[in-house]
Amino acid sequence: MLYAGLDLSRKRLDVHVLRDDGTTALVTAVAPDASALRTLVRRVAAEGGPVRATIESMNGARFVHDSLEFAGWDVLIADAQRVRGLAPLAAKTDKIDARVLAELTRRALVPEIWLPTPEVRAERERARFRLHLVRHRTALKNRISATLMTFGHPCPMADLFGVAGRKLLDSLALPEPWQASLSESLALVDDLTARVDALEVELRDLGADDPSMQLLMTVPGVGWVLAYTIASEIGDITRFATPKKLAGYTGLCPLVRQSGPKDRRGPLAKNGPKYLRWALVEAATHAARDVRYLERYERTKQRLGRQRGAKVARVDLARQLAEAIWHVLTKNEPFHPAGPAIRLVA
Repeated sequence: MLYAGLDLSRKRLDVHVLRDDGTTALVTAVAPDASALRTLVRRVAAEGGPVRATIESMNGARFVHDSLEFAGWDVLIADAQRVRGLAPLAAKTDKIDARVLAELTRRALVPEIWLPTPEVRAERERARFRLHLVRHRTALKNRISATLMTFGHPCPMADLFGVAGRKLLDSLALPEPWQASLSESLALVDDLTARVDALEVELRDLGADDPSMQLLMTVPGVGWVLAYTIASEIGDITRFATPKKLAGYTGLCPLVRQSGPKDRRGPLAKNGPKYLRWALVEAATHAARDVRYLERYERTKQRLGRQRGAKVARVDLARQLAEAIWHVLTKNEPFHPAGPAIRLVA
């Protein structure tokens, strides 16, 4: 068995290969493209035996992982932060990092992370690209609203981009170049809206027959767009042993630093997919008006005051929704809140 450590940068992949006895078999660097990876596989194959490799999680690591897996290697993806905790270094270079990863692989100490299947990655890309377009559209709308305020045209209606709002925007006569910017921005908003609508139709069709989507839509605050996003970001629910594990994966739990009698709570950890956090907080915003969560939300909000109460209450509610989602998907049954215990009266 050969053990390879792979350290990836933008234009270079450092490789360190160890034998079973810990001696070095190969030290090299190649370009992270398909042709160079095929050449690397042929060079390592000359040493003989199967290969187990490790690469840290980063942009581009999945391409390297898939290419080498297709060539017959067993490739692990390591959590970069946990690797630094296992092997703190006085001197840190790409070559040293590759050597450390190879040694961790040989000793079976790699803090491996879960890699979604190509199907799950495709689902994530569809949901994430839709959100990307929505954020661009929101930025354009905010720019249009700011332009109107600059020239003394406060918006008299709730929806500036509805029927009445568009009539107002079409009737304005702003000086140049602001009038041209307004016209171009409106055209871009219309184009993005058409693209977002088309993506939403695609997402709805793809998730129509997915049983997990139907179950997620029974959770308060979760519509079909959020259900598709949450399902794709979570992936395989069985990798979370408890609802607390799923809540921790969302990154919505505060950092805890404890030593002896001291117990400090910091900001949110924000580990895990940021799109999952967005979807849960978005769902919590709507679930805060649901009778099943309204009391908890208002109690937390009032306890912490006006300045930060609403934000913390939404995050707290998002964690509760994450735990509810774990029960829904694990038990494969619709959402139903826990009721009061049944007491027998003599």
